[in-house]
Amino acid sequence: MKYDVQKFQLISNDEIAEGIFDMRVKNEELAPLAKCGQFAHVYVPSKTLRRPISVCDSENGVLRLVYQVKGEGTRLMSEMKSGTDVDILAPLGNGFKIEKGKRYCLIGGGIGVPPMLYTAKQTENPLVITGFRNKSLVILQDDFKKAGAELVLATDDGSAGVHGFVTDILKERINEFDEVCACGPTPMLKAVAAVCKGNNKPCQISLEERMACGIGACLVCAVKVRKNGEEIMQHVCKNGPVFNAEEVVF
Repeated sequence: MKYDVQKFQLISNDEIAEGIFDMRVKNEELAPLAKCGQFAHVYVPSKTLRRPISVCDSENGVLRLVYQVKGEGTRLMSEMKSGTDVDILAPLGNGFKIEKGKRYCLIGGGIGVPPMLYTAKQTENPLVITGFRNKSLVILQDDFKKAGAELVLATDDGSAGVHGFVTDILKERINEFDEVCACGPTPMLKAVAAVCKGNNKPCQISLEERMACGIGACLVCAVKVRKNGEEIMQHVCKNGPVFNAEEVVF
């Protein structure tokens, strides 16, 4: 896994939905190295710890990082201006393993939707299911369509798309694809994993955990997984963020 810490030029940093920002940063050496499911560790001035942001897309030397303002760190990120340099450690982690000839169902929930865009671009005719709490939080729908994906939108309150959860759609269409890749909140991932296991469908899930170093040197992002019949701890940043769903102990 090749990564480095370098300056990226901030091209744009726009709000695309309520509290959700689309940051585009350029570095012609590191951006092309990014693979779907990996992440970038962004340094925010005045903050000790970097902020891990999933790679939404990588094209022409530009990394696209879509993030949600949740605290002071991401609020400061949202105030960064175009033309400035951003200190970023990237690309990090192990992403989704995509095989040619397979049809994938890509599932994203909330801020877990962005990494599925770059993943969709690496697959053939994917079914993409995106889920949000309500229509004010819906993002990237046109981007998925431009990527050639078959897209289904669901909202918890029915204010846009299908009224229901991503798992409702997954259950209905479980026989239309070979494998599932998912990213989103833990309850959603647990439910997706259960549906896939019950239908003998391979499933990869991208976990979200608080991180400090981003390279496996600390223990902040440790999670419990099952390997060879034993439960062990592994790092989300180094061993993941993508894991085989059946290995994760929820």
